[in-house]
Amino acid sequence: MTTMQARSPDRAEQLATLRAILERHGRQPAKLIPILQAVQDEYRYLPEEVLSYVATALGLPPAHVYGVATFYAYFALEPKGKYVVRLCDGTACHVKNSLPILDALRDHLQVDEEHKTTADMQFTVETVACLGACGLAPVVMINGQVHSRMTPEAAVQLIEEIRKSEPAEA
Repeated sequence: MTTMQARSPDRAEQLATLRAILERHGRQPAKLIPILQAVQDEYRYLPEEVLSYVATALGLPPAHVYGVATFYAYFALEPKGKYVVRLCDGTACHVKNSLPILDALRDHLQVDEEHKTTADMQFTVETVACLGACGLAPVVMINGQVHSRMTPEAAVQLIEEIRKSEPAEA
């Protein structure tokens, strides 16, 4: 089973979604980055077969599309969790002890540098060079929402609050 099939059993629906993304951007090769962003929003990453499909649909060499996807740190070639936790480790955050926060998050979620996503696909923990909020250091961003002046305990509490807000599985 391919990664596209793993996400949804209806391949026709997946192709319709991809076509809609391409149409929304006028199937213009110059809009490759926004197309890849939309695809990643849909799948939480860029599946290899989707990159090939996009390349063919835009008349671009697959190597070019892959090159763009791997050049920008925003793009992921492996699935990410529903909640992407980005810990700033820029100078200001590092000096204000961001690494103990990273350790606490990894310990609590049972992830590491190699396996950044939890087994249940709920959380991915990443470090970034800078989130541009140095005056609020140390900073954690979860799905685009900035949380300032973090401590290891506060970061773990954020994770638990998210878990409690999630609907129970049937």
